[in-house]
Amino acid sequence: MRSPGVHLREITDDNRDAVRALRVRRDQKQFVASVSRSLKDAAKTTEASPWYRAVYRGDEPVGFVMLSWKPPTGPFEGRHFIWRLLVDKRHQGRGIGRDTLTQIAALVHADGGTELLTSYEPGDGEPWPFYQKFGFEPTGDLYDGEIVLRLALPASAGEE
Repeated sequence: MRSPGVHLREITDDNRDAVRALRVRRDQKQFVASVSRSLKDAAKTTEASPWYRAVYRGDEPVGFVMLSWKPPTGPFEGRHFIWRLLVDKRHQGRGIGRDTLTQIAALVHADGGTELLTSYEPGDGEPWPFYQKFGFEPTGDLYDGEIVLRLALPASAGEE
C-alpha cells in the first residue's frame, strides 16, 4: 500500500512530543537511535551541521530524518550524510522511507550535492536491502564501525 502525501516539516514546540513518540520495531532498535536521542545528539554535536525534519503523511508524523548537512570539518566535510532515518513501526511498508529518501536526494541535489552518503551497522535485520534497492552502493569505507554507502546524484543540466 503506497503512502500518499509524504512531506517534511520542521520540528517545533507544537509537534515535538508527537515526533519524539515515534518508534521503530523492537528488532530495529539496534540500528537506529530514537528521535529523542537524535535531537540530543544534534544539540551537542553542532559541528556536524545537523539538519533534521519530521516526516509527515497528511497531518500525522510518521518518521524522522536527520542529516549532517555539509559540515565544515570531520570525515564528511562538505558532504551530505544521512545520520538518522526512521519510520514509525505502525507506518512501515508503505513507501514512506523511499519517499523520504527521494525528497532528501532532491534537496541535496538542489543544494549542489552530487552524492548522498549514509552508513549502517551490519547485523540481522540491517537496513542494507532498503538502501541497496534505492540505489546506494558501498564505498568500501567504514565509519565508527558502520559500512558507508553512497548514492550518486545525477548532474544538473549545464554541469556535464
